[in-house]
Amino acid sequence: MYVITCCTSVDLEESYLVENGVRYIPFHFELDGVPHVDDLGRTLPYSELYEAIRNGAVSHTSQINIMEYYSFFKSIFEEGYDVLHITLSGGLSGSVNSAQNAAAMLADEFPDRVLKIVDSVNASAGHGILVEWAVEHKNAGMSIEENATLLESERMNIQAWFFTTTLKYLIRGGRVSKAAGLIGETLGICPLLMIDAEGKLIPMEKVRTKKKVALALLDRMLSVTENGADYSGPCHVCHSDCKEDADMMIALIESRFPNLVGKIKLHEVGTIIGSHTGPGTIGVFFRGVRKD
Repeated sequence: MYVITCCTSVDLEESYLVENGVRYIPFHFELDGVPHVDDLGRTLPYSELYEAIRNGAVSHTSQINIMEYYSFFKSIFEEGYDVLHITLSGGLSGSVNSAQNAAAMLADEFPDRVLKIVDSVNASAGHGILVEWAVEHKNAGMSIEENATLLESERMNIQAWFFTTTLKYLIRGGRVSKAAGLIGETLGICPLLMIDAEGKLIPMEKVRTKKKVALALLDRMLSVTENGADYSGPCHVCHSDCKEDADMMIALIESRFPNLVGKIKLHEVGTIIGSHTGPGTIGVFFRGVRKD
């Protein structure tokens, strides 16, 4: 018997995780210097986080350390379960290294237990899709070894595309230079980004206006989805406190992909990714051509 676990960067609802027996370990963040545990928005709703950021608050995140992983995995081992853990991309966070180091520490202490760590090479609901697949594989009777091996292959099929409707928070966080950001804001630039094969977030296009960048994302999606416009696989849309933009994106996707009408899952971007992007970000996640 084994348990599927993940980090809170997964951006799936807590109700889904609980219903499917998926356990999670929280990241940490500070909002204007006040420490918080990322508990999927229970103690600090995402809307309050984003409103604070809009009003000038600064949010910093910190990765899960080795001893936190050690305690988390050990407690599950002591219940008599093996563990399949799916992490946030190693291209975005060092937490996967902490998990692997914790696993090495536990190997001698629990020689009969199995701990498989899979780097999602993704973030937000892209990470979440991999967790959903892990649940599906387990429910189909797949062993932990088979599940981990298949996930490591399937993860390269997950496409993750983002755009932000304002550069303000990327400038504030130092992820865009002030000079370039101010020019971009003046011109109404909405950057289109994707997560590449190394799990890193990279810019793909600089597009003027929200509607045009949404259409550019749609064109990219059409070019890489399985079966083109006939695509009917998983599709998740996430937003950081900009639901109207997310609804617009869903309507556009459904207009091009009729088999997805009524099937697209909508989520909020959680604390960990949202602390870096700020409000006004849209993410679209789906199965596409392999990125490697």
